[in-house]
Parts: sequence; structure tokens; C-alpha cells
Amino acid sequence: MAKQTFTTGQVLTAAQVNSLQANDFNQTVSVKTANYTLAAADKGTRIEFNTSGSVTCTVNSGLFDAGDTLVIQNRGAGTATITAGTATVNTSASLALAQYSAGTLYFVSDSAALFFGDAAGISASIVDAKGDLIVGTADNTVGRLAVGTNGYTLVAKSSEATGLAWEAPAGGGANWSLLNAGGTALTGAATITVTGISAKDKIMVQVRGASSASTGASIALRINTDTGTNYKQSGGQEVNGNCSAYDGDFDHITTGDMSSNAASVVNSFTLITGGNASGVKVFNTVGGATAAGGTGQVLRIGGGIWDNSATITSISVVSLSGNLDAGTFYVYTSA
Repeated sequence: MAKQTFTTGQVLTAAQVNSLQANDFNQTVSVKTANYTLAAADKGTRIEFNTSGSVTCTVNSGLFDAGDTLVIQNRGAGTATITAGTATVNTSASLALAQYSAGTLYFVSDSAALFFGDAAGISASIVDAKGDLIVGTADNTVGRLAVGTNGYTLVAKSSEATGLAWEAPAGGGANWSLLNAGGTALTGAATITVTGISAKDKIMVQVRGASSASTGASIALRINTDTGTNYKQSGGQEVNGNCSAYDGDFDHITTGDMSSNAASVVNSFTLITGGNASGVKVFNTVGGATAAGGTGQVLRIGGGIWDNSATITSISVVSLSGNLDAGTFYVYTSA
């Protein structure tokens, strides 16, 4: 029952005494199915919301005294939110009551109240599927993060409402694709360039059957047509069993050397990483040149860095002596 007021000398009837006693065990309940503003008669009672839609329970000043209490509960599927009208309402819990949540509103003055959420905690209805997560979405506010795709990992992401996101693992296997469909012919010029590389971490360049009009020419790569001495590379070369080493700053990545035999061709493989970042780019290259009759066989193995902060947008195959006259090169990329 609601809080009663008695006068001095008043004799209570049996019904009044029974009603007061019953209130200790069975509070008067008033069911609300729409937005509701608390009234003075609600002190000492239990307000129950039961609706499928969201509703508010407004708290105004001048209706309750310090020490007055009442219980607010939500039985419906819609969220019932306790809202400060002209009074203030403070809590360490959520003022948005999910289904089957409840709490006690305790007034510290006629214009200020504290809300103590019950032990029910977060309603199970907030999750919809196995693997859903309950996460904080703002101060004193929780929400649901739906379960992610199999194999995905959870990452922090401030642009999302929950501050989290399910994403494919960054360290997963590379998914390579050919950028220049069918390859690009190496003929007619000393430098052949493939553009259109964008936001790719890994770049693989395969040179097949490359040759120059000039015998003995080196076949090289350049990144973003850079001709500065920004390619810091080291490696070794073997010519018909005789080995030598090289180290220094170059204006290219040497990927193979033709022999003095005009029929020799270069085949090579070069892997470049860090293409979409602002730091230095690391490369490794292996290439060999073959000539008719086994004369002038050349093997070159090397690696190093391209010391440039620009992201990679193009790869060029270059003959360092004369025009290219044969061969094909392929550019594969991976995020």
C-alpha cells in the first residue's frame, strides 16, 4: 500500500494494521504501459513497467521527502529509463532498465534521489546468440557486440559504437592477386613500368625471359621510378662457379645480369614488403641468367632496403644498357 499518514490519537482498524503489515511483504504494485511521471502517492510502492516499447519514468522535485523510497521494475521487453525531470537522480548503475531489471529509488531530499540497481544485474535478454558479448558503450552504459565470423579476432576500434570490432587476423596468410593481368611485355624501351599499386603491404615481381639489346646488360627494378641512390643492398654473384660479393648504395635493385652471350635471358623473383607504410621497404631478390651452351651462367642473390618514406605506387623493370627486347614481368600484390 502507499505510505499512510495518521493523526495523534487515531485508532487503527484491523484492516489498516493488516494492510501496513502486508506492505512489508507485498508492496502495492501499479502497472504502467506508457511513459509515466512519478506522483507523491507512489512513495513506498512498486512501479512496474510492462510494455514492448521503450518508456520513461520521470522524477520531479517537491513530491517526496528525504528517506522516502519506492521500487521501479521492468517486466516488459521494452527498456524503461528512469529520467530526471526537475529532480536529480544519481546512480552507479544504469538508469535504463532492461527486461526483468529493477531497483530502489531513495530520496536524499525533496529534489534529489539515488537509484540502487538490484542484484539481477544485466538482463540476459541483451544477448541474442551464442558468442555475443556484453560491452560498455559509454559511461554507465552497456550494449551488445554480436558474435563475429569464425576465425576473426577481436580488435579495439574507436569508430565503432561498442569500441570493438571483429576483423580478419592481421597476421593471416597472404592473399595474392595478379595486378597486371597476363603480364607486361618487356620490349621497345629501356624502362617498362606497371602502375596502380595502392595500399599494398607485400609486392612480388616475377621477371621471365628478360633480355636487352645489349649483351651483358643488367636487368633491374626501380620503385616509383626512383633513380636516386636509395637502394641499400648487399648480396653475392656467381658466374660459372666463380663467386663475388657486392654491397653499397645503388639507384636500382639488380635482379639479374645477362651474360655476354646475346641469347641469354634473365629470370628472377623479388619480394618487397612494407609497401603501404611510411618507413623503409625491405626487399629480397634472386635471379639467374642462362645462355646457350652453358656459357656465361650467372646467379645473383641479394637483398636490402629502399630508403624512402613514400608508399609504393609503381614498379619498373629496367635494362641498364640498351632497350629491353624480350620477356614478360608480373606484379603480384597482397594487403
